[in-house]
Amino acid sequence: MESLGGLQFFVQAADTRSFSEAGRALGVSSSAVGKSVSRLEDRLGVRLFHRSTRSITLTAEGALFLERCRRILIEVEAAELELSETQQAPKGRLRVSLPLVQTLVMPALTAFMQRYPAIDLDVDFSDRLVDVIEEGFDVVMRTGEQTDSRLMSRSLGSFRLQLVASPAYLASSGPLKVPADLAQHSCLQHKFPTSGKLEPWPLRGRAGEPDVLIPASMTCNTSSALLEVAIAGLGVACLPDFMVKHAMARDELVPVLENYTEHQGTFRLLWPSSKHLAPKLRVFIDFMVETVFAQRHL
Repeated sequence: MESLGGLQFFVQAADTRSFSEAGRALGVSSSAVGKSVSRLEDRLGVRLFHRSTRSITLTAEGALFLERCRRILIEVEAAELELSETQQAPKGRLRVSLPLVQTLVMPALTAFMQRYPAIDLDVDFSDRLVDVIEEGFDVVMRTGEQTDSRLMSRSLGSFRLQLVASPAYLASSGPLKVPADLAQHSCLQHKFPTSGKLEPWPLRGRAGEPDVLIPASMTCNTSSALLEVAIAGLGVACLPDFMVKHAMARDELVPVLENYTEHQGTFRLLWPSSKHLAPKLRVFIDFMVETVFAQRHL
């Protein structure tokens, strides 16, 4: 097989559609590029370019071969970079966007800062759906499935929403045995800060039953505030399991309507797709994957 240098000549010529332009970019003569491509064609037994006096264009075989060559050169470049970076300590500024779930992520963030003091974190806490690339974030944490083809993703772990209330509230309020009973209760609802819409409660009704109309004695765009109000005995809230864990362990909150709730969510890290990860980004992703949900169970 032709040397990697020959493949690089071919890819450069395909990108520039010119042997002379490829030569200038690579610091060699146009004839050197043309001869290298000709040797490659002889070895493969196919013509890679249609040639004219003014330009060159890829043949169908050349276009197919080009994609393979790109992948080969990318892997070689990534391997070289990885080897060179093994001697470098991760450092520099890392711009991160995280949702408003400080109770989940702050233990991991502080532990990360202690382990990697040379990395400067620029953290934006927001439930707003940021544009990772346009707004210049290195990595973001969000829920749901990844649908942007420009981004890579990695799962952090799963969580579920629970309906909770304080024992004092339940003792002083009416019965709460089926979802329809919520109509007579004080309900503390989370409002999405971007759209202003209320977050749906994951209630599973029985076949034929009408949808439950959930009143709102309080709406708030911060779940931590709803947690405090629920602990104070002022209503029923729908909150992530990691947020209510400690309050439930202290008997400040108890679950309600467990047989009627069904939910499973996933947190993911998303970052711009590229040939390789900078050391600071790679260690951040690995650390958060290993730490965030592991600490939740402590």
